[in-house]
This record gives sequence, C-alpha cells and structure tokens, in this order.
Amino acid sequence: MNNIVLCGFMGCGKSTVGKNLARKSGRKFVDMDTYIEEKAGMTVSEIFEKHGENGFRDMEHEVCLELAEMNELVIASGGGAFTFERNVNAFKNKDIIVFLDVPLEVIKNRLKNDKTRPLLQRPDRDKAMKELFDKRYPIYKKAADIVVAGQHTPLKTAYQVMDIVESRKK
Repeated sequence: MNNIVLCGFMGCGKSTVGKNLARKSGRKFVDMDTYIEEKAGMTVSEIFEKHGENGFRDMEHEVCLELAEMNELVIASGGGAFTFERNVNAFKNKDIIVFLDVPLEVIKNRLKNDKTRPLLQRPDRDKAMKELFDKRYPIYKKAADIVVAGQHTPLKTAYQVMDIVESRKK
C-alpha cells in the first residue's frame, strides 16, 4: 500500500493523528481541507459560501484524484469526503484507508467550541450532528480497509495505526 488515508467524522482526530503518524512513519502529512484551501485561495467556509456544497465537493474530488497519484503520504481526508463513492474509488486498492472510529459523545465534546465547520453552524447543532454521524458512520466503515478506535490520545492512535499498517505489509 502506498498512502495512508484517514477517514472519519469531523473531530475524530484525522489531522492530529495524521501529523503524529507522518512524523513516526517518515511520510509527508497532507490535510485535505487545508490543501483545498491553499488551491482555492479561500477557507472551506468561504468556498461553501461562494460555490455551495456541490462546488466544494467537486474541488474535493479533484484533490482526491491528485493526492492518490502521489506517494508516501499520510492524508487526513475531510469529514464528508468518503461519503462519496468517487472519492473512495480514487484511493481504493492503491492506498490503505483507515477509519478513526470515535463515539459521537466524544466528538461532541471535542467540537463543543468549534465555529469553523459549515455543516454545524445551525441552531439544532446536536440533532444535526447525530443525524450526520448516523448517516456517515456505516459509509466510513464500508470504505475502510482498517478500523481503529480513535478516542485515545492522538499519539497512541497513531501508533495503533502504524502497527496495523506494518503488520499488513508482512
């Protein structure tokens, strides 16, 4: 397997775990949302505002195709990226997809003061989170080659991922 691609719900630790994993494995870390922001010259929130969710998702798909062509990366996907089959297919059978499985209550706690996520900027935030989580959870699980419990420290989770990935190479 070439790249290690982390997927999971927003706030599950993809970026933080990914940075630790990249450091420990000697790979380069790429946060997909940051990569999109740099290419677009605006934040994800601004992209949503200017181009709508569909415009953002098209940019996201282009980035999935681009990153899948690169080598030796740890990629933190966006929370919604793997809810689209076309994005899963960009990485499938070439890279290893790791689902960071974190309970919703842990995620809610992690995101309680977060104002940066466009899909959560609504008055019924908890209800919206639960609906989105329930919808996305089975999709992440289906896309993944590996499922890792992600509620531990980012470093411990990174080591778990690394151990599993290394054992699959043997």
